[in-house]
Amino acid sequence: MYNKQGFSGLPICMAKTQYSFSHNAFEKGAPSGFVLPIRDVRASIGARFIYPLVETMSTTPGLPTRPCFYDIDIDTTTGKVVGLS
Repeated sequence: MYNKQGFSGLPICMAKTQYSFSHNAFEKGAPSGFVLPIRDVRASIGARFIYPLVETMSTTPGLPTRPCFYDIDIDTTTGKVVGLS
């Protein structure tokens, strides 16, 4: 799907447990003979990479295209912060 959309040249970013090269944190170090269970593949087009989701690995929300701090300001008349609610 990503190849058809023109993203075949994007690098792949892998997130994993820090304890093992496998998906299983209990298999310490560099185990062999395991199958890496990839449940989905997603693309972060703005950041220019593709990332597979391994077993139960979760992701964190990304930043919006336009950060919210652009809408926060101080009303110079009252001294109050506006744009936070």
